[in-house]
Amino acid sequence: MTSRRPSFALRRRTSGVAALLAVALATGAGCGVLPEPVDRGDDSSTGGFQPGAAGIGDPYFPTYGNGGYDVAGYQLTLRYDPDSERLDGTATITATATTDLSRFNLDLAGLVVDAVIVDDTPARHSRDGNELVVTPATGLADGTQFTVVVDYGGRPELLTSPDLGAGGFHVTDDGAIALGQPESASTWFPVNDHPLDKATFDIDVTVPDGLAALSIGVPGPTSSADGWTTWTWSESTPLASYLTTLVIGDYRVERGTHAGRPMVTAVSADLPEGGPAEQAMARTGEIADYLESVFGPYPVDAYGGVVVNDDRIRYALETQSRPVYGDVFFDSGPVTWVVAHELAHQWFGNSVSIRHWRDMWLNEGFATYAEWLWSEHDGAATVDEMFDREYERIDWASPAGDPGPAGIFSQSVYKRGGLTVHALRRTIGDDAFFRLLRTWTAERRNGNASTEEFVTVAERVSGQPLREFFDAWLQGDTAPAKP
Repeated sequence: MTSRRPSFALRRRTSGVAALLAVALATGAGCGVLPEPVDRGDDSSTGGFQPGAAGIGDPYFPTYGNGGYDVAGYQLTLRYDPDSERLDGTATITATATTDLSRFNLDLAGLVVDAVIVDDTPARHSRDGNELVVTPATGLADGTQFTVVVDYGGRPELLTSPDLGAGGFHVTDDGAIALGQPESASTWFPVNDHPLDKATFDIDVTVPDGLAALSIGVPGPTSSADGWTTWTWSESTPLASYLTTLVIGDYRVERGTHAGRPMVTAVSADLPEGGPAEQAMARTGEIADYLESVFGPYPVDAYGGVVVNDDRIRYALETQSRPVYGDVFFDSGPVTWVVAHELAHQWFGNSVSIRHWRDMWLNEGFATYAEWLWSEHDGAATVDEMFDREYERIDWASPAGDPGPAGIFSQSVYKRGGLTVHALRRTIGDDAFFRLLRTWTAERRNGNASTEEFVTVAERVSGQPLREFFDAWLQGDTAPAKP
């Protein structure tokens, strides 16, 4: 383990927010009081400006995300001190109003907001649970592009659910792991936290020298000063916020290129050097190339993976371009099925994202099927063998197509979803099936989609009526006949 630095006070950089406040205090009349923002509320006499909704409208999770605007990109400048477990950040968010907005919400859990500016003007802000409510000085007209800068900090906390577990900012002995689904991003930056609002990311993370600060996308330069090192990352392919990550600590980091894109893999220094985890990560490019031959062009800007050693992370997550794996997957050797699963999500879930969380089988069913395809390609069990095995095991009383909020990570969503994919292949034939996969990933690239939309495309590509098929395989409570 890297030796720990002695504790010392953080020196926060002067953000745009702080600088603007300083100018206001220096130049404003009467003790530098900031101008009072105009809250148009719902008064139609002021032009009909309305508050943005405090949820994006997901049937399963009504409070997730927010309405009234669409984010184009996030620029995060972060500083984390493992000794104090304190995170300080400035988030610059570029967005467009999708209605006449008097105010809007951002999701932010636990952290303290110092100040907010909207389009270079101080904005009023308040907290309502895990919602940051921002009231700009003037309303934002429908179609207006605007920029929000939020200066914030504190000790991050996890979000917990009795059905879905804990996600978000996990503090570790020498750093942190920010990870989780369906929500996690709001524990470390202000965000519109729902897959419907995909955006690009630029992330700068400053940590004590000797520690890695890993994230998504293309790596930029690192720089060091005064005992601190800044790592930079950029992802220009729009992604859902839960697909971001931040992993800080003592890691063995390997940098290279694959197929003309950056490849960055990292394994916790607590795990054996050259051991099963590193052996599995070394096959990332090979597995991605095979999946590309099936699904179409690789859809994101970089390759890689991060293996963490933490008893709380007993899962893997398809964080964009650089999935995070719990070390538990490699206890029995350099298994690669999990790598195939998470890399398949770069197409199914990341590039083509779900419209609502009830559509989760579109992510997990296809990623499960990718495991089966890779197994056969790698000389292990065939797809037919795995289909027959899971067909006998699955609980057909549990639906995959609309599993309920507590069931989005159920075996039905994963395994019954995979069964549905292979049954579809047998029903429409290999030619139409593989053409459908490439059509779907091409036509919906960088967007969102629902089960209904997938059924429509499947019928168009195959030339067959398929609604009864999908109803039986995704929703029925008895085993459909094998095609």
